[in-house]
Amino acid sequence: MFVILTYDVGEKRVNRIRKILKKYLVWTQNSVFEGVITEAKLHKCLAEVGKSLNKQEDSLYVYRISNPKNIAKDVVGKEKGYDELFL
Repeated sequence: MFVILTYDVGEKRVNRIRKILKKYLVWTQNSVFEGVITEAKLHKCLAEVGKSLNKQEDSLYVYRISNPKNIAKDVVGKEKGYDELFL
């Protein structure tokens, strides 16, 4: 399945959450990750992230697209690829 994941977490937790998510998905914009992932890996990812979230302050949104052929992505302006910045 294809997943778009967005998050809004406290400043102290941002780097920790981003590191975890980079193991599973592609970092496309600040606080946005996307990519193809299995259900099992998504559950593992969310369990790992859940340990670092403060559920009283933080939020994480997961958009699941079962059929990636139904996705049309348009980018206006420069397409950012944060993963390339740190290779």
